[in-house]
Amino acid sequence: MSEEARGGSRNGSVGGYRRVLLKLGGEMFGGGAVGVDPIVVQTVARQIAEVVAGGVQVGVVIGGGNFFRGAQLTQGGMERSRADYMAMLGTVMNCLALQDFLEREHGIDTRVQTAITMGQVAEPYIPRRAIRHLEKGRVVIFGAGVGMPYFSTDTAGAQRALEIHCDVVLLAKGVDGVYTADPKTDPSAKMFDEVSHREVLERGLKVADATAFSLCMDNKMPIIVFNLLTEGNIGRAVRGERIGTLVSTSSD
Repeated sequence: MSEEARGGSRNGSVGGYRRVLLKLGGEMFGGGAVGVDPIVVQTVARQIAEVVAGGVQVGVVIGGGNFFRGAQLTQGGMERSRADYMAMLGTVMNCLALQDFLEREHGIDTRVQTAITMGQVAEPYIPRRAIRHLEKGRVVIFGAGVGMPYFSTDTAGAQRALEIHCDVVLLAKGVDGVYTADPKTDPSAKMFDEVSHREVLERGLKVADATAFSLCMDNKMPIIVFNLLTEGNIGRAVRGERIGTLVSTSSD
């Protein structure tokens, strides 16, 4: 793939993206424990603030795994849809934490939009309003997934990115990219620099929800999978630097 394809729409700098959707895992927000780790959220907020200062429009989807995971609650005997709704509420708590750090420490106007109506703490998810916020330089944080059970926040990230016309999905993980196998259990696993959506699905590479990858494949939405825990990686991904793994589908 050419450098131009990796660079997407320009923000005025060579190789940069204009509008991005950053997908963050909830587990990282907790620093491996239940609840919110202020140090982790502070680090993420600082990196987002840096790219916003450079003129990039940023939407964020956050998981809720540091509070609840619907699938795990179901294994404990809870009804699946109720468990998933509990997990959606967990994502909103993470959204409010990130909003607080962005506004209080960096002075960045931020809006939280949720797929489940909760008017005292967030706006409802309205795509055209979200786009308008982004155009005004505000960070928009999307909570409560897609508002329906049985869909992951990875899928929510893909759907939001498509609906608000992002150039790329930045999939922040605790690993450096997409590997041929789990690098934590298989020392011989090799990382891809680039791979297609279809190959990720056909090989069953467990980097994200298959529904999210399928949605991005059908709509030719590129995904960059990278390690959030490396300082400055959000900025590098936004600038189009070659970090992590680029997942894409040819436009031909």
